[in-house]
Amino acid sequence: MKLHSSSTQQYQTVTGYFDGGVEINATPYQHSLTVMPETPPQPWPVAAFEELTEAHFEAIAATSPDVVILGTGERQRFIHPRLIATLSGRRIGVECMDNQAACRTYNILMGEGRKVTLALILQAPAA
Repeated sequence: MKLHSSSTQQYQTVTGYFDGGVEINATPYQHSLTVMPETPPQPWPVAAFEELTEAHFEAIAATSPDVVILGTGERQRFIHPRLIATLSGRRIGVECMDNQAACRTYNILMGEGRKVTLALILQAPAA
């Protein structure tokens, strides 16, 4: 089997993360956002996990990803199935994890050529 590296430079890649923020292609962001491999990061109007509604996921469903990686903040939390019914109805998988794990998982799936959306809830660090 012949192995060769594949470049992901033309895609939106998580290049770092820090308290309350993330870097996409070395550009820092400190607000919640959605990231897909072939489109620039988009602001996501979610200030906290508790504020999530069905409408937040309907907007993601409109982009037709295969899977959504939901970064729930500093710790892993699980989303109520009612909120992601639109995604489930379209057979779009949703995985919930803390932001750091979500960023790593997104990069792996994106590098495999999967149609993945990273949805990150970013909150300012507690003072």
